[in-house]
Amino acid sequence: MQEVYNQLFCLLIFILTGIVIGILFDIFRILRKSFKTADFITYLEDIIFWILTGCIMLFSIFIFNNGEIRSYVFIGIAIGIISYMLIISRFFVKISVSIIKFIKKILSYPIKLIKNIFTKIILKPTLKILKNIHNLTKNKTKHINKHKKMNKKEGILEKM
Repeated sequence: MQEVYNQLFCLLIFILTGIVIGILFDIFRILRKSFKTADFITYLEDIIFWILTGCIMLFSIFIFNNGEIRSYVFIGIAIGIISYMLIISRFFVKISVSIIKFIKKILSYPIKLIKNIFTKIILKPTLKILKNIHNLTKNKTKHINKHKKMNKKEGILEKM
């Protein structure tokens, strides 16, 4: 009888492991919905997901089932993932995406404010000074070139 309880306990543990894997899957979905990423990053996220999933499964199998792979291990994980996806996933993703969008809005205001202050106080005056320096050197170069041309003309006129 103890063996049956042990197997039921392990089934419950692997159902929870399936739920954890479902949550991990949704975390990557939430990141993709909240932040635009390149295809390369998406592929990298997929690889990370599968590595983490494998580690979670191996950890659970070794800790709770002494490394024995039984059919109830996979049945429990499948039940956990399917039940999580059908019952909780939709709400978890919606709420998490909403929270991240809200945080992005809150953080975007100070960032825009700092950007505007930086632009008005530091960037624009610096660009204006650099433009003035450029214009001065440009005018000085024009003035020097003008004198060189005049000196050449005077030299030519003197030779005649």
